[in-house]
Amino acid sequence: MPLPERNAHTMKIIVVGAGVLGVSVARQLALAGEDVLLLDQRGAGTGTTATTFAWTNSSRKPNPDYHRLNLAGMEEHARLAEQLPGAPSYFPSGALQWADAANLQRLVGNVERLQALGYPAHWVTPGEAMRVAGSVRIPAAITSIAYFPSEGYVLPDRFVSNLLADAEQHGATFAIGEVVAIDDGPDAIAVTLAGGEVCTGDRVVLAAGRWTERLAARAGIDVPMVTDAGRGAQTVGLLGYARSPELDLRCVIHSPGLNLRPAAGGHTVLQALDLNADVDPAAPPAADGDIASTLARRFSAVLPDPGRAPEIDLRIGLRSLPADGHTVAGYASAQARVYCLVSHSGVTLAPVLGRLAAAEISTDQEQDLLAAFRPTRFTGVRRSDVEVDQHATGLGEQ
Repeated sequence: MPLPERNAHTMKIIVVGAGVLGVSVARQLALAGEDVLLLDQRGAGTGTTATTFAWTNSSRKPNPDYHRLNLAGMEEHARLAEQLPGAPSYFPSGALQWADAANLQRLVGNVERLQALGYPAHWVTPGEAMRVAGSVRIPAAITSIAYFPSEGYVLPDRFVSNLLADAEQHGATFAIGEVVAIDDGPDAIAVTLAGGEVCTGDRVVLAAGRWTERLAARAGIDVPMVTDAGRGAQTVGLLGYARSPELDLRCVIHSPGLNLRPAAGGHTVLQALDLNADVDPAAPPAADGDIASTLARRFSAVLPDPGRAPEIDLRIGLRSLPADGHTVAGYASAQARVYCLVSHSGVTLAPVLGRLAAAEISTDQEQDLLAAFRPTRFTGVRRSDVEVDQHATGLGEQ
């Protein structure tokens, strides 16, 4: 059945969630001339977006449709960077993956798979790696290094700020408000806020990250998400923000014990995937505890001058994980006015998902790249038949 016929006049579209996906689609809808209200319960970029490693890639995406979508996301970042106001937020720096003997076969297998797909990946010497990476030390245990020149990273807070500024410049309105109900009625769709205020419109974009399943359920929509946020859960991701020493790091690095990416001002974002198993969001690791000291020790091992003790702030992130590991993009049903948008690869995909979702909403024309990611794929399917383990533990995983 066709969608409810859109009015000839400008549509009023309410976007729920101001993370990278919500702000991106709000901007694109505003560019298309729609009347956009963007809502977030706390503030733009304060959910999962605030605690993301923010590596742009399609490195370990074996599903062909998902790989193709991530490639499009990487390409879209380059185009978007030329359009956005503000300081640069996207850096096509390339990425390095370092392997020791225990991780070599894993890395070899992935490099060969990606090369067969035409994805840029090649082996480099330690000297070549140092010229790409900047002032870091490669530990003696590292035996092989692969370089992925088309990858990069984003500074998430700056990215969201730039997207939001451009969205507002083109007429979008941003407001703080916690959505507690979504009612898809016969003539319009209504969103109720915690304070009792009701906003009505022609469409709602549900881009609420890890809160998507709960909000969707209130509208009678099934979007299965991984919701466990207990100790060592799949959703849990610890990041370290190293304030000192300042490091001249120029690209993303993945190594067996530590991942690194540049942050503003010579700071460094750190990730040690194996430590997530011991992280409990209800009892965050102490600044002077075992987890913090392990992260500091691993960071010191790659510093050119390891003598100075690092100063690292810990932050726990909760990933937005659809149950089957793949992006959700599309209307909840053929009759629905609710467009669902959620992804674990939010930073990589934000530019392309924003553009494609806005095109589908504004024109009612389906976009081929999104065909495999409709929320309707969950209809009538048992959760146990689609759910996959998404613990990120290995080299090059997120």
